Order: sequence, then C-alpha cells, then structure tokens
Amino acid sequence: MVRGIGNLLRSRAMRQLPSLHHEHSSYQWWVLANVMIGTFMAVLDATIVNVALPKIMAAFGVGVDKVEWILTAYLLVFAVMLPTSGWVADHFGYKRTYMLALFLFSLGSFLCGIAWSEDALIAFRIVQGAGAGFLMPVGMAIVTREFPPERRGVAIGFWSIAAAASVSLGPLVGGYLIDNFSWHMIFDVNVPVGIMGMAATYIIQREYRTEHVRTFDFGGFLSMTVFLTFVLLALSNGNSAWNTGGWTSTFILSCFAISFLGFVAFLIIESLVEYPIIDLGLLKDFNFGVANVILFIFGLAMFGSTFLLPLYLQNSLGYTAYQAGLVFLPVGILQGLIAPVAGYMTDHGNPKIPAFIGVVLLTVSLLANSNLSLFSETWQIEFPLYIRGFAMGLLFTPLSALALARIPRHKMAQASGLFNVIRQVGGSFGVAILGAMLTRRTLHHVADYGQAVDPSSAQFMNAVAHIQAFAMDAVGGTAAVSAARAKALITMHITNQAFVSAVGDDFLLAGGVSALCIIPILFLKIHKRKANAQVPQAD
Repeated sequence: MVRGIGNLLRSRAMRQLPSLHHEHSSYQWWVLANVMIGTFMAVLDATIVNVALPKIMAAFGVGVDKVEWILTAYLLVFAVMLPTSGWVADHFGYKRTYMLALFLFSLGSFLCGIAWSEDALIAFRIVQGAGAGFLMPVGMAIVTREFPPERRGVAIGFWSIAAAASVSLGPLVGGYLIDNFSWHMIFDVNVPVGIMGMAATYIIQREYRTEHVRTFDFGGFLSMTVFLTFVLLALSNGNSAWNTGGWTSTFILSCFAISFLGFVAFLIIESLVEYPIIDLGLLKDFNFGVANVILFIFGLAMFGSTFLLPLYLQNSLGYTAYQAGLVFLPVGILQGLIAPVAGYMTDHGNPKIPAFIGVVLLTVSLLANSNLSLFSETWQIEFPLYIRGFAMGLLFTPLSALALARIPRHKMAQASGLFNVIRQVGGSFGVAILGAMLTRRTLHHVADYGQAVDPSSAQFMNAVAHIQAFAMDAVGGTAAVSAARAKALITMHITNQAFVSAVGDDFLLAGGVSALCIIPILFLKIHKRKANAQVPQAD
C-alpha cells in the first residue's frame, strides 16, 4: 500500500512537472541541479566546521591534536566509503544510492547536533562522512552519465558551483550560527536541506543500473580501511600531549607497522580478486594516473591548510566566528564564477592551460599566507584567499575532464570514485601532517623565543614595569600581583607569537607541496572527444 501511494504521488508530481521527464531536453539540467544539492551539503560540512573549531575546543576543553579528528574522521570515512559507492550504485541503482547518501548525511548531522562530548562528535562525524562518501562520486557519475562528452566540461563546471558556494557560505553561515546560537546549529542546519534533497531526488531522477554485476571486495575494503586508519592515527598523534614517547613510541611505531601490513595486503588482494573495490588498472591510463597524483598533492596542501586560518583569525587576532567566516565569502564566489569559464575553456581549448595557471596561483596564495603575523592587515589576509578562489575555479574542472576523458562509460562510477578517494585521502593526510607539524613547530618556537628572553635584561625589566603599572591602574592589586600579571602577559604573547609562526611554517610547507603539482600537469595528454558519443539508457 505504501509503495502504491508513493508511485501515485510520483506520477502526479511528474504530470505536474512534465519538464522532468528524462526524454525532455531540460532533464539533464534538472538532474544537475538536484545533484548540486548533495554536493553543496557534503562540501559545506567540510568547511563549516573549520570556524567552529575554537568554540568546540573551548566547549570540551581539548587541544588541536584532539579537535583535528573532527575533520580527519570525516575526511577519512569519506575516503573509505568513496570506492564502495560504485559497487553500491551498480547493484542497487544510482537513484537509490543517492537517496541513501542523503539520508545518512542528514542522520549524521542530526546526531552531531546533539553530541555531548568530543568523542561522541567524532563518532557521529563518521556517520556523516559515510553519507558524504556516497554523495560526491555518485553525484559526479550521474552528471557525467547524463551529459555527453562535448557538454560535460560545462556541466562539471556548474556542478563545481555547488562546491564553490559551500566554500563561501559554509564559514559565513557557520560563523553566524555559532555567534548567535551555538556550534550545534552548524550541524542542525543540514537536516532540512537533506530532507529537501531527498524529496527532489525522488521526484526528478530516473533509476539507472549497470548490466555488469560483480561481487563486493570485502578483503580490499577491510585492508584499505586498516591502512588508512592506522597511518592517520600515527601521523596525527605523533606530537600529542599524551604521547610522551613522540614519534618513536610503541603506539606510533605499532600504528605504522599495522598500516604497512594493511597496505601490502590491499595491493595483494586487489591484484588477485576478479572485482577489486578499487580498480588499480584504471591508473594505467596515463592521464588518470597522473591526474590522481596531482589531486593527492592538491588535497594534502589545500585541505591540510584550510583549518589553519580560522584558528589563526580567532585565537590570535581575536576575530569572532562570523568575522572569520566573512573572510572566506569571496573565495567561493570567485571559484563559482571561474569554474564555468574553465569548463568552457576545457571544451573548446587546451584544458592544460587553466589547470596549470590554477596550480601556480594556488601555490602563490599559500606561500603568501606564510607571512602572516600578529599585526597582519586585512588585505594581507584576504588577498591570498581571493587568489586561491580563482585558482580552485581554474583547476578542478579541466583536471577532471582530462582524467576521465578516456575512461569507459561502464567504469565511470569506479573512476570518479577513485578520483575523489585520492583527493580525500590527500586531505586526510594533510590535516594529520599539518596538524602534527603545527603542534611541533609551536613548541619549537616557544622554546626559541623563550631562550631569547632574558629575565635579567634591562629591556625585560622595563617591559614588566610598564605592564605592571598599567595592570595596577586597570584592575588594581598589589605590586607583586601586578608584576606576576605582567610576566604572565609576556608569556602569553610569546606563546601566541609562537603559534602564529607555526601557522606560517605550515602554510610554507603547503605552498611547497602544491608547487609539486606544476610539473605533472605539463605531461598530461589532450584527447579529442567525439561529439556523437552516446549516453547509456537507464532502466
């Protein structure tokens, strides 16, 4: 009875919206708009959390080494679930899989909104990441299936607008909700959007399944999960406060050993099974293999550096969450404006040109952020971000088109899944590595600056005397208490300056890493696309 009512409602909706029929010329664009809802949500939650990190750290009383797992857990599960999306979509249908992804993401968002501890929040972010891990590749596969090759670049460009809008609106909306309500609201806002997305998917999309049925590669899935989980545990906990043994502790070495065994097992299993969870044979395609290397490096540099700026703005410069989010507003706007242009250039010119310019500009923007200080002007903070938005708009669309140009249609889901896996794995590695480096370099600079301060010097005593006099005038107290306050303020300033210097070191590393993408782009091959390529029919 329920199924009959559902079919009746759907038939009525389709009669009311005849333009949604799959044979209609506008059907492709309705599907694209529908997929953009899910893309917007998935990317939004990867960016909206960044401005909430200082508030979450204060709410739960944790440091960077713990709070970074709110990002890492999401990206990790995102990456693990991505390659399974192809198998699930092939077996159960792309429409059903997309609906499931929206449901999981909305459920995870609701649970994150009621999280009572940092561990509960990390656990619920895993549920959210599982949904997002289906949303991105399945959505991209749906778009590439519905649009012929000669219009695919423009379609991917418009699809990228959803991601660009999330980059801009995520921190801004998140900052407003945090300042006026609480950090819980940044997750609650996803629930109504997810419900609308599920309704739109039910009405608009037609179902599609591939004719080739394959078994699920459980061994590959398990070994890949072990490899990624334990290597990220090692990278993110090397400098943790609880890990007194550092990088040579038993825990860290054991994690690396287990990760290595998982990686070896993964390679062996994937080479032996008939239907691997990740078709490593796809990497034999020159463009696809090189583009994935570029995307891994891009993910490491870009995602790894994204969480640094909100921490710097709020903890060091005293920005509110909304003010920090406002800084990111033009980034996504620029990316959204440039992405369709890059798609047009991809379809009608040499796609290597916008991709090359994008990587160069991305590198320049990251290196520019390495010069941040406690006295940086607004334009010094924002101008590199504008360059970064322009760069991201130029880079992703042509790189995607180059990577997928020679991939057969029946392997498009696996290829797009692997393509996104590499980026998310790079992002997970980036957050873990740069988070660990931030802790290590902060300690290094604290020790370095601390040694430069001579408590017996005339300059130090003069500074203490001036701060002591100000403290007595402002808050009162005895001379001894005011002197202690003065020394504490100097210590806080040294710690803050050390943190800012460590942020600069991280951006310098991210810029150097992104520069590694420049040379591989030059070796990508341009393939002429056939204008009469056929789109496979749906069931």
